[in-house]
Amino acid sequence: MELAFYSSEGWESWGLSGKPTIPEGMAFLVDDDLRFEDGRGVRATAIANEWLRLRPTENCPAPSSWGTYARILRDWIVAAQLHGVEVFDTRDRLKALLSTYAVDRATGDPKQRLGAVTWNQHMSVLGMFYRWAMAEQYATAVPFTYQQAVMLYAETVREVLVNQARRRVPKAHVTIKYLEDDFAATFINGLAGLRPGGSEDEGPGRYRGRHLARNGAVGELVMSSGTRLQEFSYLLVCEIPPLPTAPRLMPIAFPLPEAITKGSKFRVTWTSYSALARVHSYLSLERMLACEASAWRPPERWGDPLFVSEMDSRGGRVNGRRVHWHTLRPAERRRLVAPDGGSMLLAVRSDGGPFTAWSTVFERTAQRIRERFEPRFPHVHPHCCRHTFAMATMERLVAGFYEQAARLSAAGSDADAALSHYLTTTEPLLVLRDLLGHSSVLTTEKYLRRLDMLRIFREHYVESGLRWGLLDHEQAQREADDEFDDTDQEVGVECRRR
Repeated sequence: MELAFYSSEGWESWGLSGKPTIPEGMAFLVDDDLRFEDGRGVRATAIANEWLRLRPTENCPAPSSWGTYARILRDWIVAAQLHGVEVFDTRDRLKALLSTYAVDRATGDPKQRLGAVTWNQHMSVLGMFYRWAMAEQYATAVPFTYQQAVMLYAETVREVLVNQARRRVPKAHVTIKYLEDDFAATFINGLAGLRPGGSEDEGPGRYRGRHLARNGAVGELVMSSGTRLQEFSYLLVCEIPPLPTAPRLMPIAFPLPEAITKGSKFRVTWTSYSALARVHSYLSLERMLACEASAWRPPERWGDPLFVSEMDSRGGRVNGRRVHWHTLRPAERRRLVAPDGGSMLLAVRSDGGPFTAWSTVFERTAQRIRERFEPRFPHVHPHCCRHTFAMATMERLVAGFYEQAARLSAAGSDADAALSHYLTTTEPLLVLRDLLGHSSVLTTEKYLRRLDMLRIFREHYVESGLRWGLLDHEQAQREADDEFDDTDQEVGVECRRR
């Protein structure tokens, strides 16, 4: 069975009366004999393709998710064919297939094994597929057993069904990690090829890496802004905020276009002056040399090149047509060719082409630090930097660092008076909610609880209230009592088995 992705290029020569109503880039499955039906009727692959085509209308607009769903269905259908079971067979045969499939994926061929989180994702996708197939009368039975549970969120209780094929996973606070301040500084220095203290790495065994200025600049930018992997990987060079004329304690607003954010929602985070200065230093030297007179062009499998001219911070002419940057998706951004040559993305390779393999860079840097300097240094993935930003920002918020900086900035007639007013009149949780792009404060509270930060936040909040005169001692005592009363109450989603 083959997995392919749809392209409408040349559809006029297919002998059709109109252009097919299939989303561009949609994943679909094809049997080895290239047939979608036989003497027994429509095959399971054709029904799976019908379900895949409906994903954009079912809250799944990301093309990367279409491929993931298709691979999950392909593996399940291949397993069914291997054991001689129909995809829409009787319940007993489907349950037997699921049992064998679970064992193979847990303890079978090492190349086919799945971790608990990935396995649960597979079961969730297959569950959605079979529920749809039952509603459309393609299937008469499902291979799963469900148990009723209670979901509690924001003091609202409702009953849900829990798939019993899911595996148990570690508690959320165990799986989410972040770097303390000293480890964060060590990691940024490691990306730049420096020793943990920031000095040059000398000696016969020193690290001689490439693009150290790029890696260090982007790493510090991510650590100080909390951007996600897709957000900083596909950020355009002209979307970087300008550097203020003088150093400042106040954070600098950092807009993120909706085309690359999670949920396609525009938001504004912030970054520090030092991180932004480091990025501009990279732009003015290493990146300029890599892109100058570069002959790089996107490979054919990506699509036609998009040549940029007359660009500014909001948009530019792309192939002669005015386009706003915030409308360009990641697949289009990596095809942009700058007026002077090279890619338009922030990070580039030696030939001026776009660089997006940040997961590999972060993992190799963490491994090098463990081997040479600190055996206790953890594994670092891009999202770990987002957690680190959240923890560091919350600690500064509750300690009053940003509030003091805002008051000093306002006293000195700083041009960014709006940000100063925002930091002096808004609760810390609301600030962090806006920076992280959460939909509500409840989501931020759950996020902090998963990071084991909520208790620290409340304790520091009471201390800050006393220090700044915002709370009296009686109010502080009530806050502390409420904290102890709420210790056993989980903020977020919790399923309790009946």
